[in-house]
Amino acid sequence: MTDFFRMIRSIGAMIMLGIDTLRALPYTWREREKVLAAFFEIGNASLLMSCILSMFIGGVLALQSGPVLVERGLPFVIGQLVGLSMCKELGPVMMAILIAGRVGSAMTAELGSMRVYQEVDALKTMKINPIHYLVLPRMIAITFALPMLVIFSILVGWLGGGLVSMTNSEIAIGYQNYMNNLRIAVEWPDLAHGISKSMVFAIVIGLVSCYEGLQTSGGPRAIGQAVTQSVVKSIVFILILDYFVTRLFILIE
Repeated sequence: MTDFFRMIRSIGAMIMLGIDTLRALPYTWREREKVLAAFFEIGNASLLMSCILSMFIGGVLALQSGPVLVERGLPFVIGQLVGLSMCKELGPVMMAILIAGRVGSAMTAELGSMRVYQEVDALKTMKINPIHYLVLPRMIAITFALPMLVIFSILVGWLGGGLVSMTNSEIAIGYQNYMNNLRIAVEWPDLAHGISKSMVFAIVIGLVSCYEGLQTSGGPRAIGQAVTQSVVKSIVFILILDYFVTRLFILIE
């Protein structure tokens, strides 16, 4: 029960951190260099890995479903299955988990180190608001970087599914046929669905990572514990919110 109340309290603190960050939005232009630096850092750290991961996810989707669908006389469904799965579910969720583990953990470690070694207190002494200086640039950067990575992920996943469908002897569907079937199923609202999910996940990852970093106290061991908590909480919140956001889109449609 104590852990439950502690979790509720931390969620409330994260929401307050989000509200404080929203209030700091007018200072975005002043912190634009930090925003751009954080944006490119996220891209450099994650783009190659996200492309490799997405290529194999799309390929595995086609590899697992293709022979079964061809056997049942439904080869045209392969492109539709890979297209919609990557667009609405696997692209946003897998990229969010990747960013939580690769970027969110780094954000928590950096802010945790600053907290432990009293750099955050030094900022307050110099009348510099840590929310404006530390949290705002990271939140804006991740909110825009993750949707862009998801777009790359979706496109590369489609490519991976097409390559497997074309080269696997049990499927043997031409790449053009695969893409034509994919285009029939995937529409702009489906892309908007995936991109909207990724923005929600990005905000959650940013809030959790910054909160855990700024709440770190103790020594180096505490930093490691904060990083672990950050990644675990981010993944749990991503999977929970995935259901509710998907449910919301179903109701809207």
